[in-house]
Amino acid sequence: MLRKTVILLLVVFAISGEICVRAQSEELAVEVFQVMDLPVSVNEATLTKTDKGFLLKLALGNGTEAEMIGLRYSLSAINGKNELRVIANRVEGFSLPAYITEPVTFKTPLKFKLRAGERLALMVEQVVSRESIWEVVKSKEAFEAYVKGDYSVVPTVLRVANQVDSRPEDF
Repeated sequence: MLRKTVILLLVVFAISGEICVRAQSEELAVEVFQVMDLPVSVNEATLTKTDKGFLLKLALGNGTEAEMIGLRYSLSAINGKNELRVIANRVEGFSLPAYITEPVTFKTPLKFKLRAGERLALMVEQVVSRESIWEVVKSKEAFEAYVKGDYSVVPTVLRVANQVDSRPEDF
């Protein structure tokens, strides 16, 4: 009886372990290069596998009194030699109220193959509200320095008025 119970438990653990491994492979962790002068921070980033590709899931924090309506990001794969391979550079729209952190999933699927030994990294390059646009100056150079371990390169952010998305009553 004891032997049958042990065998049954081993089978159950083996099956649950397989389910656990399968569930883990459906999500990929993404390292985030935070740009401190941007009004939006990325607290968590993962890619979730679907039948159409990977969906980017972020926990976005808005540290301003303005509603954020979009951002542009760069997603790259980094090999063992700290070389970047750009996977996507996309603009996404969303609505993020003032002073709040919310999970956001972008519905545009990303299609790529992650090579052995590569890790993923994300950098927000631009953030948009109805009133302003925050742009990271020389974002590619800052991202490359970060990937190579040179943390002395601090990205500069330029803020300009948003003349496109503003409502007439804002002026």
